[in-house]
Amino acid sequence: MKTTYITLSLSAALLLGIYSCKKGEVSSKDLEAYATTDSAAAVVSDSISYVADMKVKDKQFIKTADVNMEVKDVYNATIAIEKSVQELGGFVTNSNLQSNVVSENTYNTSNEEAMLVKKYQTENRMQVRIPTEKLGELLTAINTNKLFLNSRSINAEDVTANIKYSELEGKRNQKTSENISKLKTNKDKVTLDDENMSEGNLQKLSSMNMTDDLKYSTIDIYIKEPQLRIAEIAVTNTTSIDNKYKYNFIYDAKDGFVYGFYLIQRIIVGLINVWPLVLIAAAILYFLRKRKISKPEYSKNQE
Repeated sequence: MKTTYITLSLSAALLLGIYSCKKGEVSSKDLEAYATTDSAAAVVSDSISYVADMKVKDKQFIKTADVNMEVKDVYNATIAIEKSVQELGGFVTNSNLQSNVVSENTYNTSNEEAMLVKKYQTENRMQVRIPTEKLGELLTAINTNKLFLNSRSINAEDVTANIKYSELEGKRNQKTSENISKLKTNKDKVTLDDENMSEGNLQKLSSMNMTDDLKYSTIDIYIKEPQLRIAEIAVTNTTSIDNKYKYNFIYDAKDGFVYGFYLIQRIIVGLINVWPLVLIAAAILYFLRKRKISKPEYSKNQE
C-alpha cells in the first residue's frame, strides 16, 4: 500500500514537471510571437501611422491629416510636395507661400549706389486632397522634406452610421414624394412637393460631399524655415539724388519769373471779368472826390 502511494506521488510529480516545462515553452513562444508582432507594428508606426492605412471590415472612415514642420527651403519643399500630390492622383486646393519681412534697412555704399538689406522668414500654408488609399504614401513623401517635425495629427472619423442614415433619409424622401404625388393637385400639394424636392436636393448634396470625403483625404500642411534669411538688393542712393536736385537757383528763379508773369495775366483777366463793378467803383470815387472839392469852396463863400 505504501509502495503504491509512493509510486503515485512520484508519477504526479513527474507529470507536473513535464507540464510545467511545456507551459514554459508555450509562454516563451507566445511572448516571442507578441514581440515580433509588436516590433512589426512599431515599424509601421514609425514609417507613417497605422491610422493612415487603417482598414476595418464593415467600417467607413473619412481621413484627414495636419502636418506642421520646418524645412530647409520652403519654395523647393512646396514644389516637391505639389509634385508628389500630382503623381499620386491628388490635387492642391490652396497654397499660400509668403515671405514675412522682419526688418528692412538701406545702406549707402556710394553717391550713386546703395544696398537694401531685408531679413525675412518664408512660410507656406497648403491644403491638398489625395486619394484615401494613397494617404500613407503622401505623408511619407512629405516627411522626406522635413528638418524638424513640430506636430502631425491623423484623424479617421467613422461615418458608417452616417452613410446608413443617409440611405434611410433618401428612401424616406422617395416615399414622401410618392405619397405627395397621390394627393389632389392644389396649392398645398405644390408647396409640399417643392419642399420635399428641396430637402431631397440637400440630401443628395450631403451624400455627394460624404462620398468625395471618403474618396479623397484632406491634408493641411504648414511649412516654414527655422532661421531668418537675408536678401541683399542693389538699389539707387536716393538720398544723394534728393540732395542733388533738391534746390536749383537758376531753374527756381526762372520758374518764379514765369509764375509771376502768368499771375499778372490772371489778375488782368480777373479785372476784365468784373469790369462793370470796376466802372461803378470808379464812378463812385469820382463823385465823392468832386463833392469833397466843391464843399470847401462853398464854405469859403459863406464867410
